[in-house]
Amino acid sequence: MQKRKPKLGQNFLVDDTARHAIADALGDISKRTVIEIGPGHGAITDILAGRSRSLIALELDRALAAELTFRFRNQPNVKIVETDILKTDLQSLIPAGETADVVGNLPYYITSDILLHLFAAGREGALARAIVMMQREVAERVAATPGVRDYGLLSATAQMNARVETLFTLPPSAFSPPPEVYSTVLRLDFAPRFAELGVDTAGFDTFLKQCFAQKRKTLQNNLRNAGYSLQTLATAWPEGTPPLARAESLTLEQMAAIYRALTQPGV
Repeated sequence: MQKRKPKLGQNFLVDDTARHAIADALGDISKRTVIEIGPGHGAITDILAGRSRSLIALELDRALAAELTFRFRNQPNVKIVETDILKTDLQSLIPAGETADVVGNLPYYITSDILLHLFAAGREGALARAIVMMQREVAERVAATPGVRDYGLLSATAQMNARVETLFTLPPSAFSPPPEVYSTVLRLDFAPRFAELGVDTAGFDTFLKQCFAQKRKTLQNNLRNAGYSLQTLATAWPEGTPPLARAESLTLEQMAAIYRALTQPGV
């Protein structure tokens, strides 16, 4: 008999040590609201339910949401919500004036979209930290530093919005069914840097996309393709920055300096 394939790309965490390590990474949550993304069969939910003041688990799969609702029916601090994380206003789930923590095993095919959704909530002051698991290669890009091969738009965007720390990596055997990839757990402490670096959020987000539009091209070529003239770039180019530099070689401070020079001439 052929095994039924999991829907929605689901790979459920079954390693007991790993599920406790992920829950432990949140620290003391006895007075915190925790939002869990994709609880599945509740491997981590079960631990968080006994530790958190309030646990809100967001599950897209109707059958799994029903299973969890029944399982935690006698625990008033646990709320199971059948919803799409990308369509959920996270701030609306949190008591006014408070922040929440996030934990989740992010579906591989929408990891970047979920991260962007979390960053937006972090900018609104809704989230304090997140412990999130994702495909190892994606995690390496999120945590990469300027000058290394993996550094790109996702790295820059993540690090403009949060302090990123790599915690540990899990083999396929930690899941059922085993995926074809390794998974890495990251800690994100939300700390947007836009005000610190003197840039506006929407404008700098767009600028970063322009800078990394084609990774093999120099930063100046990418910005010329975005509509900046050679003369404008020459005037704005910071002293000491190589003219043939690629976006992935520059720090966020350097990128912000170029952006300010382009958008705030004379300031």
